[in-house]
Amino acid sequence: MGFALLSQAFRNNCLIPRRYTCDGWNLSPPLMWMHWPEKTQSLALIVEDPDAPEKPWTHWLLYNIPPGIRSLSEGIPPAALPDGCRQGKNDWGRTGYGGPCPPNDMHRYVHHLHALDCLLPDLGTPSKAVLDHAMREHVIDQAILTGLYRRPRY
Repeated sequence: MGFALLSQAFRNNCLIPRRYTCDGWNLSPPLMWMHWPEKTQSLALIVEDPDAPEKPWTHWLLYNIPPGIRSLSEGIPPAALPDGCRQGKNDWGRTGYGGPCPPNDMHRYVHHLHALDCLLPDLGTPSKAVLDHAMREHVIDQAILTGLYRRPRY
């Protein structure tokens, strides 16, 4: 088995429970990973909605996750992030997790976990574009977990 990203909250290509969305408690889902490449020096997590109307919408950015860390707990607060881990700005213009909140129909929420061959420099609170640029030559492997969500119709 290769590099894998999993959640106890939902399976790949299945529905994300409401508690992790704007219609629920907006908690980050529990995530765990395994079998990252041996030469991994850090990990970066990008969560985005590729089905957003104007562009892929970034929901969460984390970088410089130490490779020895194997999971993130549900609703992890910034103070509980692993030492050295940094956050970027999501497309709401803030750090932290922003849960699924699609304007219409079913959307995909793609969790990309990148294994990097280096520790990235302090990028401050980068946008997805800045983080992508910094990682560009350093991605060894990638694990993907996709969840689905559609807002309830009242």
